[in-house]
Amino acid sequence: MEERIREREMTARLEELEKGEAIEVVGETTIEDDVIASIAGVAAREVEGVSSLGKTSIRRTLAERVGGTEQRTRGVEIEMGKKEAVVDIALNVVYGFSIPKIIIEVRKKVASRLLELCGLVAKEINITVVAIEFPERMPGKLE
Repeated sequence: MEERIREREMTARLEELEKGEAIEVVGETTIEDDVIASIAGVAAREVEGVSSLGKTSIRRTLAERVGGTEQRTRGVEIEMGKKEAVVDIALNVVYGFSIPKIIIEVRKKVASRLLELCGLVAKEINITVVAIEFPERMPGKLE
């Protein structure tokens, strides 16, 4: 008996679709903190003058290279509610760039990406500059 009810429901829904009527589907969506942290981290790294996130250590770098931890969430901590988030970001900046300008751009970029991709309002974006890197010492630079 239960199968017939479901079949009738599905048939009715399919008919609604064929007529072009909108079908309202409800449910709850949960976005994990690591996803929000990854989005915030990627957005922060897109800002010119940001070299990396978080404090670097040999142990952490090795773990990331062998797949032990996620680099995308390093240096980013998230506290989330249903519609708002507080983001703490630890930045390494490149020498020669204006730190206040970098911070303003990081806040703008992270806030807009969280709103755009997740529908979350960034209530606070706290930034700590933990290191400065010199271009001549950065990895990948050819001499």
